[in-house]
Amino acid sequence: MNSSSSLLFLNSIKNHWLRIGVLCCAMLLTACGTFEPEKDPTAGWTAEQLYKDARAEMDAGNWNNARERLESIEARYPFGIQAQQALIDQAYVNWKDEEPEQALAAIERFQRQYPNSPGSDYMLYLKGLISFTPPSAFLAHLTRQDPSERDPKGLRESFDAFNELITLYPDSRYAHDAKLRMTWLVNTIAENELNVAEYYYNRGAYVAAVNRAQRVITDFEGVPAAEKALYIMYLSYDKLGQEDLRDTTQRVLDENFPDSIYYEQGLSTPTNWWNPLHWL
Repeated sequence: MNSSSSLLFLNSIKNHWLRIGVLCCAMLLTACGTFEPEKDPTAGWTAEQLYKDARAEMDAGNWNNARERLESIEARYPFGIQAQQALIDQAYVNWKDEEPEQALAAIERFQRQYPNSPGSDYMLYLKGLISFTPPSAFLAHLTRQDPSERDPKGLRESFDAFNELITLYPDSRYAHDAKLRMTWLVNTIAENELNVAEYYYNRGAYVAAVNRAQRVITDFEGVPAAEKALYIMYLSYDKLGQEDLRDTTQRVLDENFPDSIYYEQGLSTPTNWWNPLHWL
């Protein structure tokens, strides 16, 4: 095949594929023309209509639909009277739908946009609940994990939110429940420190065990975990050969817990499986 024939052959192939490309484009355009974009069923709705529908979806537990309605209110009517309540409900819906990050983001927007709102105490209360019961906590009844064995970061964040609530709004309708939860949180965080102290002791890291146990005594005055913390300190000082500190710790333990069970049963205390999820 000479060069002229080769050129004609290549041009023929090129034209062939060009015609196929044009045909495909035409088919796509025709197909697109037969489908109309999906219409928003809430187009033209007032803020009142959107909020009424959102509440109905919330009552039915349809969190995705409720979220869409509430977000529409925030986007379409940001300065309306429903916008503030819609943001509060967004936080609640995201919490119930196990979307803690989105819930906290809604709370942050609310606090920034409405710092003096009557709903501020509720948002602090909800912020405490979100960290108090992260999604993983709902598996606790299956795994039987002691809450004190979880990462204490969320527990501390929850405590801070509840503490801010009762400090700024002592007469809030949520203050009493927040105080109850704070009591549980203090005990649980203290038990977390105790778990770490016992972990160190069982692995022969006696100095670290003393430091962790001592933190329970100094940072969480009066908590039930103090008894076991003193016992771990007593054992650790004995292992370290520090007899004076051991005997001093024993005197403190005996004075505060004269009938301590730990001398008899050691560190093998029953695990506390109680979980506060029944509050919700």
